[in-house]
Amino acid sequence: MKYNFDEIIDRQKTNAMSVEGYGPYLFNGENKLDIKHDSKDLIRMWVADMEFAVAPQIIDGIKERLDHPIFGYSGIFESDYADAFLNWTKRRYNWEFNKEYLVNALGVIPALFTLVEYICKPGDKLLFMTPSYAFFKHAADKHNIGYVVSELKCTDGYYEMDFKDIEAQVSQEEVKLCILCSPHNPTGRNWNEAELKQLGDICFANGVQIIADEIHCDLLRGTEKFTPLAKIFPQSDQIITCMAPSKTFNLAGFMFANVIIPNDALRTEWQEKNLPIVNPLSVAACQAAYANGQDWLDELTVYLDQNFQFLKDFLTEHLPKAIYNITEATYLAWVDLAAYFEQGENLTLFFANEAGVILEGGNMFVDHADGYVRLNLACPRAKLQEGLERMVEAINKKSA
Repeated sequence: MKYNFDEIIDRQKTNAMSVEGYGPYLFNGENKLDIKHDSKDLIRMWVADMEFAVAPQIIDGIKERLDHPIFGYSGIFESDYADAFLNWTKRRYNWEFNKEYLVNALGVIPALFTLVEYICKPGDKLLFMTPSYAFFKHAADKHNIGYVVSELKCTDGYYEMDFKDIEAQVSQEEVKLCILCSPHNPTGRNWNEAELKQLGDICFANGVQIIADEIHCDLLRGTEKFTPLAKIFPQSDQIITCMAPSKTFNLAGFMFANVIIPNDALRTEWQEKNLPIVNPLSVAACQAAYANGQDWLDELTVYLDQNFQFLKDFLTEHLPKAIYNITEATYLAWVDLAAYFEQGENLTLFFANEAGVILEGGNMFVDHADGYVRLNLACPRAKLQEGLERMVEAINKKSA
């Protein structure tokens, strides 16, 4: 490969959330940790960023901007960034949108929190599917908005939407908004066009808008294709699309996301209430990623595919009672380990203390996730192997 994804990079003393932020985030500062490994020896497979160096083309883009020594208040006033992003959506998904619909945010989650506040009023509810990325619930809680959930149907590790239940949920008068995660976190499903159309038809027939969190859209297994929800409903202004280069190119620290808002009134509200100020280095990095990062992503895809197959083979050999299918998208594996644990056991705490592996157990994903773990496979294979070996050793000791 042209790029070295096997390189192990020390992230100590870089203020990395992965390295230094797991305690408050995963354990709420509670004194429950009795980790049997030194901090420097922990295997971190939790927060959704990568243990890989970014594409050198991105670093070149940042360096080019650094050659201009002024970093004052900045916005996106030229068309170069929008053109690069639009060209990306054309190439990747055969999808175009009106550039006037594009606004930018400090990330998909900040955008989501803002949009929920604008769309939902007191007494309204929003819908999302479980298991779920917890910040969908947090967005409702932050604004004192109610929420309802629809449990995904799972058959031998394969997840599908329960359209009958979704219809029952959105038929409630209070439900005004659906938050769709596509591809889905944590299960890794890459919803197909038929599924997306059925969901959209149900929501729109009941007057429910959709925020499509499509942040994982570029992280697909080799044969998969992604379809933006808005592509299926080109005449609708009831879909807000959120995408970002943060997951695709490991740029989460630059705090930059794309939000596509076709509804004129909602977009005007956004523009009136949000300052159009951006980090100039974020723009440089993200524009370089979309313009020049394709070959790096192609090699990353191959490496991730191999990591997913490695995990599948490892579980088959060492934890045969685990239920796991190679996910269609994301770099996150969703593994059912319920056969090895008591119901309700905190797997995040267990693997931290007993294996020195920092991961996210099912308790982090709102509901319908007991006995599961989410593993971040965007790491060098040697680290993946060591983490899995530690997990197996801890499970075997527990069962002895």
